Amino acid sequence: MYAPESRTDSKLFIVLYGCIAYYFSSKMVRLVILMGPIGSVLGSVTVTLWVEWGVKQVQLLVTEGLKDEDRSSALNTTDKKDNKGNKDKKGKQLSAGKLKKQKRLQKKKGLEKEMDEMFGPINDFLNSSQGSNAKKMGAVLLLFFLAVQSVTFWKYSQRMAKGMSQPSIMFQATLRDGTTIIVDDYREAYWWLRDTTPEDSRVMAWWDYGYQINGIAERTSIADGNTWNHEHIATLGRCLTSPEKRAHKIVRHLADYVLVWAGGGGDDLAKSPHMARIGNSVYSDICPGDPTCSKFGFDRNRNPTPMMAASLLYKLHSGTVDKDLFEHVFDSKYGKVRIYRVKRVSRKSKTWIASSENRICDAPGSWYCVGQYPPALNNLMAKKQAFTQLEDFNAKKGEGHDEYQAEVGDGCVGCWWMC
Repeated sequence: MYAPESRTDSKLFIVLYGCIAYYFSSKMVRLVILMGPIGSVLGSVTVTLWVEWGVKQVQLLVTEGLKDEDRSSALNTTDKKDNKGNKDKKGKQLSAGKLKKQKRLQKKKGLEKEMDEMFGPINDFLNSSQGSNAKKMGAVLLLFFLAVQSVTFWKYSQRMAKGMSQPSIMFQATLRDGTTIIVDDYREAYWWLRDTTPEDSRVMAWWDYGYQINGIAERTSIADGNTWNHEHIATLGRCLTSPEKRAHKIVRHLADYVLVWAGGGGDDLAKSPHMARIGNSVYSDICPGDPTCSKFGFDRNRNPTPMMAASLLYKLHSGTVDKDLFEHVFDSKYGKVRIYRVKRVSRKSKTWIASSENRICDAPGSWYCVGQYPPALNNLMAKKQAFTQLEDFNAKKGEGHDEYQAEVGDGCVGCWWMC
């Protein structure tokens, strides 16, 4: 029976930690990582209890031939009962505090009696010779199962550790003729940006590669994994999914180069439906009356739809973009990355963005600056619809595009990092 004395601070902490971690993990996919530490703790506690119980049963099995008193001494399980009663030595009346304690003990014994009556048959079986043998057999099987699974778990952990420790931008592949190669296209492209382009260059790419462009190429990216502004991601999606001439009118005010992942295997074309949906969540004229942007994609024969074929992303991916708007300046060795230089970049907009006078920060000299678009894009900004993200815990219930979210369902619109 569970005793109040077992409710220690450490145990309560583990329970509360698990509940809170589970709550926030269910709110955002990335926060599942919060379940890692507490999941390990709870799992280890559970396995430890199983092992302790199993070892105890095995000890009973080993000491089966010992006498009762020897067995009790070996297992150290003798229960010492206090038979002195509830009265003091002189037989005087108990004080109010002691009397209250005595009533509490009587109540506890009454509850234990009710539990014994309820689970009596089960306890009788477990205490019988057959039940004892069953427990010991179950303990042996449990320990054997844990031993086998521990080896399997160790091998799995080693395999996962080895796989996750490999550099993510380089990987091994096999050509059609069976030749084994190392695909180094991504690092190659980022180093080309670092070594070839001016230091103040701005690179437009889907947000997934923003950190790599910042860290490896040492160039400014338009967005990265820390871009919390959904409307900015939507603007980036609009640029990539719009027809090339319309897209160029926006891109020339924001970037000097455009980088796309090509060559299959989760490249930008595979992500493009999400780009269109995210863009349409803020700019509803991208896919009017079609929140899922079903017309932006490929047909059953894997041919691009008219909307897809006209988009900047598709033309950059296929190398058929208008050379008067975008100059093809780099192709990686195996065609995984393509880089284009934006022609007729607006120097006025670039100077305006670079000026510290045009930064909106929460305090002078602060690192947190929400930023703003150059005046040349005011007409585009006027078309935006305010969008409240699903995972904005500060938003009141009912704010944002409730109807839009209901129609889109679980699509990657309010959760652009899942794309």
